[in-house]
Amino acid sequence: MRKRCAPLTRNAVIASLAAGAVATGIVVAGTGRDDRPPPPAPGPAALTVLAEGPGAALSAGELSALIAAQEHRLAGRAGDHLSWAVLGSAYLAQGALLGDRTDLRRAEKALRRSLEALPGEKGNADAQVGMAALANARRDFASAKRWAESVRARSPEQWTAYPALIDAYSGLGSYAAAAKALHTLEELRPRTVQTLLRGSQVHRDNGRYEDAEALADEAVSRSGGRAERASALHRLGELAWERGEPQQAAAYFDTALRLEPGHHPSLAGRGRASAALGRTDDALRDYRAAVERAPMPEYALRAGELYESLGMPDEARAHHEKVRRLAAKARKYGVSEELTLARYEADHGQADSAVRRLAQEWKRGHRSAHVSDALGWALHRAGRTQEGLKYLKRATTPGLRSALSLYHRGEIERSLGRDGPARRHLREALRLNPHFSPLLVPQAKRAVSALGNPPPGGPADVEGEPWTTGGELPPEDGDTAEGGERAGDGGRAGDGGRAGDGEERSPHGRDEDASRGPRDSGSSRPRERDARETGGSEETGETGETRKTGESGESGESGESGETRGAGDVQPSATTARGPSPAGG
Repeated sequence: MRKRCAPLTRNAVIASLAAGAVATGIVVAGTGRDDRPPPPAPGPAALTVLAEGPGAALSAGELSALIAAQEHRLAGRAGDHLSWAVLGSAYLAQGALLGDRTDLRRAEKALRRSLEALPGEKGNADAQVGMAALANARRDFASAKRWAESVRARSPEQWTAYPALIDAYSGLGSYAAAAKALHTLEELRPRTVQTLLRGSQVHRDNGRYEDAEALADEAVSRSGGRAERASALHRLGELAWERGEPQQAAAYFDTALRLEPGHHPSLAGRGRASAALGRTDDALRDYRAAVERAPMPEYALRAGELYESLGMPDEARAHHEKVRRLAAKARKYGVSEELTLARYEADHGQADSAVRRLAQEWKRGHRSAHVSDALGWALHRAGRTQEGLKYLKRATTPGLRSALSLYHRGEIERSLGRDGPARRHLREALRLNPHFSPLLVPQAKRAVSALGNPPPGGPADVEGEPWTTGGELPPEDGDTAEGGERAGDGGRAGDGGRAGDGEERSPHGRDEDASRGPRDSGSSRPRERDARETGGSEETGETGETRKTGESGESGESGESGETRGAGDVQPSATTARGPSPAGG
């Protein structure tokens, strides 16, 4: 049996702190003299961070007060590892809420001070969970995975590690591992707001959109603070947007912004919904506010494309230049904006540069559906269309259904003369979300019109060619840690299993419970099942051909020749006969 001393010790510490906490506000420490009395216990906000981890949703005012109190408390108490961990987690939460990336540096400094005072292997799980959350915020998912798996290996009941694990696995494209981590989180911490929101995320990634909405809706009803409720409402707004309902999405974002006026994800979300509804002045105003609040390249890119769709090239160019500047600034704080920058370069800059950036992301283990989509499209725009199609097939095969990915796949197929699959995927993109892009939706409609209807009696080849990996496609999930290192806890890189527990694997290397996806949300709503949802050990290609599939967490994926290749194996290939379609922007 695994020892459980670490969780018990942590609970005892928190219980002792809670016993001395005052009922209101945050208690500020004394004068810092050598003869000072014992430090008072932290107040409710600090206890919230201790109990909930870096994902604790506090308001901007609460976070500011907490940070000031912890800094005062730590004056002359450099060995207080718990207070350093709280301070680091509070800085991280403030950076996410306010979009200030300088807070990420402060968070790292505080968390490392905590680990200096008490290393992780001696029980400082709070700081290690904070480091995992920090790595996720910087989009270094491989590092986040290592930090969180280290906590799980020593303290499998440390529930705060599992939200970080879910985020890391999702960023790496290890969706089955994320589902398994969710199962454990639901057992350890059922029906809390953080568990419900992570469950919504996992269900959405697996194509179970009604379950995702039900869980987000429950999170709204269970949320206590304004910041927590705004986050849950933002999730509902994003789900409404993805299913093509901008009016409903705007309503959710409006409510979130009434609770938290500076909630920049909701500002950007409302801008996108307003543009779809034809309220372009409102959309541009929201985008400006979002960029001012949180200078993120993604917000500048959306605004630039909206300006371009309105026939305002100078304004569009200014925002596209801002994308590069903001990405460079983010890099100084250790934040990777390579995916957004590559999307910009594929459509508005140098497609070859986008391919190089995304191939490097793939090498780092970032193999989510979003990276697969962007890499496939960049290859197409760089004249490597046949190669790009393989990545687009990979991006559109998981449960997650993205109108943008379906559009990219349809355009690639159209450029290759595969009119049947192209017609189907372009129509599906417009049916899923008729407003997915102010630039690309008109092009998708023109492409569908040009393709016309299928020939009488239906096409001979309805499904097109099967998705075969070939020798060129990198493995789905290899050594996701940088430098090919695996997590040092004895577990397999990328899988969701507990390290060294010796549990039996299914014949195809997949845990049977993970293969079934996330557990039922308990909602009375019928579960929506996507026709492409994969849950077994085999997958049917577009012609009905069956192939064996690997799973997130396995060591790699072999091509037809049996050769496994890495991200560096994205090789130059001959440009297809038709070359890239001009519809990409």
